[in-house]
Amino acid sequence: MKKNSIIAILIIAAVSFSSSRTTTKKTVPQGYTDLGLPSGKIWKNFNATGFYTYDEAVSQFGSRLPTKEDWEELKAECQWSWTGSSYKVTGPNGNSISLPAAGYCNCNGSVNNVGSNGNYWFSTPDGSDYPWNLSFYSGGVGVYSCDRCPGLSVRLVQD
Repeated sequence: MKKNSIIAILIIAAVSFSSSRTTTKKTVPQGYTDLGLPSGKIWKNFNATGFYTYDEAVSQFGSRLPTKEDWEELKAECQWSWTGSSYKVTGPNGNSISLPAAGYCNCNGSVNNVGSNGNYWFSTPDGSDYPWNLSFYSGGVGVYSCDRCPGLSVRLVQD
């Protein structure tokens, strides 16, 4: 067999092999980012506007409000870097979102800690009157339970 014939056969085989593979690309709605998380959840690029009590957040956003497991996955699977007034959260695939330190609105209506703390609701209650939330500042990120009445930030997810 001639050298050119062997090369042609190899090229045809490579083209046949590559065209037989199918790749499915996840469609990500505008305004969301796929961070490459094992669960496949995608995260909204920005917070819902304003602060919400726990009951308001659950009522208004329903299943789009992240569960405790969603936040724990984000915390465990992503790299978190403090940028001065927010966390840049980078997923396993290199895509990232920003979680601003928007502060919170306490039960009497005053806003506190804007630029230094972030507090985000989970949809998952802790089994009592104190629902879960993600809380952070420049020194760390934690999962806590608190009263239902403070106004916290909301970040949405989608399957």
